[in-house]
Amino acid sequence: MSRAGDLRGEAFDALYALGWTAVKRMPEGVARRIFRRIADRTWAGRGKGVRQLEKNLARVLGVPPEDPRVRRLSREAMRSYLRYWLESFRLPVMGSERIVSGMDITGYEQIDRAIGEGRGVVLALPHMGNYDHAGAWLVLQGHPLTTVNERLKPESLFERFVAYRESLGFEILPLTGADVSVFGVLARRLRQARVVCLVADRDLSSTGIEVDFFGSPASLPGGPAALAVQTGAALLPVTLWYREDGWGARVHEEIPDPGEGDRKSRVRAMTQSLADAFAEGIAAHPADWHMLQRVWVEDLP
Repeated sequence: MSRAGDLRGEAFDALYALGWTAVKRMPEGVARRIFRRIADRTWAGRGKGVRQLEKNLARVLGVPPEDPRVRRLSREAMRSYLRYWLESFRLPVMGSERIVSGMDITGYEQIDRAIGEGRGVVLALPHMGNYDHAGAWLVLQGHPLTTVNERLKPESLFERFVAYRESLGFEILPLTGADVSVFGVLARRLRQARVVCLVADRDLSSTGIEVDFFGSPASLPGGPAALAVQTGAALLPVTLWYREDGWGARVHEEIPDPGEGDRKSRVRAMTQSLADAFAEGIAAHPADWHMLQRVWVEDLP
């Protein structure tokens, strides 16, 4: 990384440090107004991330990016995205009662049933709603979870995210730079009939599986399906959204292992089913899909 990159990293680290100290001490109403203002200014600036968000949302809506509906929806999406950050800074002091009482979830019994059968559970999520809140809620239901964190730069910023998520009760594994096999540790947790949560709507490895996603080829990671095939764990897609006064979640039906064909073809088929479940949830709550990066093959370099 260049020195300019180092300086940007240090600036981001300082901003996040400020967020986890100052924001959680503010009156909530004041913080919400500030973050909405930040969202609207970012949206109005139409930087690279916002433009990519609009290209993604256009595919969800099935309209050209210049359609006025896309621009209106992207504003809602930026407000939803900044709400995620506001809640991330405040979640450690939010209190268990609010975390639990504010959640409206359907399909949760599938998690309990799989664990009761002695199976692990792979919960695969898109970048929707507040997955940190959903994880904290799950921990409070008695299901400690293991997840993977992208290694951010500088290292101090990565360590802040790890400390934050560990404070919520998560076991965090770094995506890269670990002394052990991340896949191996996740597989062991699943064989212990535990829960693994993976955000799975963007491929960070450049070796993802091509799927049909809203009618166009996209690249999704094959890890969730590969873990389910390897360990016999239940693969459950989860989609999340915001309610005015809380959070909504849906645990979709389990994606079964086809059982026929080689391992690669089984993982591919299950990943396509995962994409289909994601598409259903995103179409229902498009403003809560916070995807400011490239997903579709056509957009990739």
